[in-house]
Amino acid sequence: MTNSPKDPPTDAPTRITVGGSAGTAPYDVLVGHRLLGELPQLIGTAAQRVAVLHPEALAESGEAVRKDLAEQGYETIAVQLPNAEEAKTAEVAAYCWTALGQSGFTRTDVIVGLGGGAATDLAGFVAATWLRGVRWIALPTTVLGMVDAAVGGKTGINTAEGKNLVGAFHPPAGVLCDLAALDSLPVHDYVSGLAEVIKAGFISDPVILDLVESDPEGARGPRGPHTAELVERAIRVKAEVVATDLKESGLREILNYGHTLAHAIEKNERYQWRHGAAVSVGMVFAAELGRIAGRLDDATADRHRAVLASVGLPVTYRGDQWPRLLETMRIDKKSRGNRLRFIVLDGLARPTVLESPDPAMLLAAHAEIAA
Repeated sequence: MTNSPKDPPTDAPTRITVGGSAGTAPYDVLVGHRLLGELPQLIGTAAQRVAVLHPEALAESGEAVRKDLAEQGYETIAVQLPNAEEAKTAEVAAYCWTALGQSGFTRTDVIVGLGGGAATDLAGFVAATWLRGVRWIALPTTVLGMVDAAVGGKTGINTAEGKNLVGAFHPPAGVLCDLAALDSLPVHDYVSGLAEVIKAGFISDPVILDLVESDPEGARGPRGPHTAELVERAIRVKAEVVATDLKESGLREILNYGHTLAHAIEKNERYQWRHGAAVSVGMVFAAELGRIAGRLDDATADRHRAVLASVGLPVTYRGDQWPRLLETMRIDKKSRGNRLRFIVLDGLARPTVLESPDPAMLLAAHAEIAA
């Protein structure tokens, strides 16, 4: 994402509006190519300073964004973050607060989060907590960041006890999804992001599943014929949900499909597993749980394993880890008291909540994904 704001876009971007809820302002998600020229307009004229938060792996891109904004007349700093989930700690957030304080960052200034889901989660959390909330803009550079992490306003960091247990609802002022950033994404990272795309297909938009199944190999990379449509459809699913339920008090829970087990797997693997890989296994588990509970038909349950495996996502996990996974799930932020809650399907695109399932059902569902 190093094009100059002076370079014209090759095509007009797709603009997806995320409606405001809970007293928040609506904002746009732009999907297209060569979008950096949109950034000054999003920042606005009230801001004097801009902090560009980026992971170490994107140091060159982060500096390019900072330089472009400096040429537009803003006082800019670049704050380098650790890569991936290592960025999402209280220590890294405190480092960012120090950088903002030393640069004289005020309530009218703006944070830009450049990178994958971990970087935008951290940038949004820093923005939510500095001076009780400053504006921020997301520049996601991965599939996962574009379709999930950067959209919806959920920001957060991890603790030793679990993933995203500390956070805030703080929507961005805008999101720029430059598809050109995906060209250099390693294939495993690209495929990992497809798990969230496929999730959107199962919970809301089955056309996504049809597109993936029509060309699984093409879906595995940014050059596929349906890349832009898959990204846009997944974003629209999330935009429609969060516009209705920003703070996860009801409908938004459906976006957690597959995530209860996924977060436990990530913690168990000390965050060395990619998020999408864990979500893939979590969705197969949720499908089996729905089948065992008598809610989901065999064909749709089996379709999970088939479509996820077709793009190279994992569908099994170590069978001997169940006691540890169960213990972690009990303190997941989606639980209520000591009651486990899972999003399951009553049918394709018909998500619902399954609360306090019988332990025998959980064990049986786990047996279906045990490697």
